[in-house]
Formats: sequence, structure tokens, C-alpha cells
Amino acid sequence: MENKICVLSTKKLQSNQKNFLLNAGFTLIEADFIKIFILSFQLKNTPTLLLFTSQNAVESVLKNEKSNHLKHIPAICVGIKTKQLLEKNGFRVLAMEEYAQRLAPIIQKDFSKEQIAFFAGNLRRNVLPDAMNQVNIDFDEYLVYQNEESSIKIESNPNGLLFFSPSGVKSYLKQNTIDDQTCFCIGTTTADALKDITKNIVIANQQTVENVIIQCINHYSNKP
Repeated sequence: MENKICVLSTKKLQSNQKNFLLNAGFTLIEADFIKIFILSFQLKNTPTLLLFTSQNAVESVLKNEKSNHLKHIPAICVGIKTKQLLEKNGFRVLAMEEYAQRLAPIIQKDFSKEQIAFFAGNLRRNVLPDAMNQVNIDFDEYLVYQNEESSIKIESNPNGLLFFSPSGVKSYLKQNTIDDQTCFCIGTTTADALKDITKNIVIANQQTVENVIIQCINHYSNKP
């Protein structure tokens, strides 16, 4: 790339993730457009199955006083990174899908008799609660973390934008516009938040920060 491509990440990246972009000749702007606050919670009942839809939910449970007890209870989750974080911390994961829509029928078919503890954030979607209610699965939902917008004005004009959640898109758009930039999204839900804004959307093959970055590098490297 003769002219350096400038990429804006709407969350601060880890050093190894930054290096992917910098080593490929990109310039990088990064800022956290979403702040995460871990919330305390108390179990209402003793579950037989744990349900996680994000790494933030796992981080919250790990800080709970009952975390060691919960590690003896099997889990199901959304996202490969969520699964890896659970297993790294001693949880046994029985099922994982990249999207809640794909996990929902598995819960209905294979886990309908369980007492499920569903650990969620304040912006969670209704896909899994609706699926569980449809077949009368017994579950308790726990609000274990809070997403809050932290929008800032970006003065430069980046070529590409990296988005990792619908709330990140919303926060970015509060003080910024999207013109001809290409938007790289971690998944279809994030991309949906942009569908009325732009057609220049590339969706990651896996719901990981690393794959978003890989898609970005490949996109610009393949341009003449």
C-alpha cells in the first residue's frame, strides 16, 4: 500500500491485535466507544446449567463470590471467545454457537429439562429468553454487566471503521458520520445496526476481534 490506510477501532485493542494492523502498514486510531461496568448479583436458585452470551458475562461471574461453586456446573455459550474464556477458567462447555439464533434450537432440543442461569448484560436481545419461554424452560436471568455509551468526536477521516457491537455503532454515530468508509463488523447483529447507514460493510467469518482485523487487512491488501 503506497498510501497508508487509516483504520479506526471503536474499542481499544490488545497489543498483539494492534500489531496485526501496524505490521501490515496501516495507521490506527482507537477509542473505547462503550464502557463496561461489572455488576454484582446473587443466585436465586441453584442452576443445573449456565448460559453465557459474552465474555463480559463470564468476567462478571468470575468476580462473584460463588464463582468456584459455579465452575462445577456445565455451561453453554455464544461465541468462540466466550467458550475459550470459560474453559481457561475451569468451566466445562457442553455447547457453543457463534450466534444466539443458532444456539436457541439446541437449548430447546437438548437442554429443556435444565434449570438454567442466564447471565446477561443490559442490552441483551430477546432471542434466547423467547426461545426458552416458548418451550417452558425454567430459567433465571441475572443482569451481570452494564454497557454505557462513551461517544467521542473523531477529527480525522479514517478509511476503515472496526465495529464490535450494535451499541458501539450507535455510540459512534452520536458524534460522527459514515460516508464512504468501509465498515468491518464482528457479526451480523452489528452489521444490522449499519444497514440503513451504509452498504460498505464487511462481516467477519468468526466473531472475534482478530478476524475483524484480518478481514480489514485482506480487504485493502486485495485492492489494486
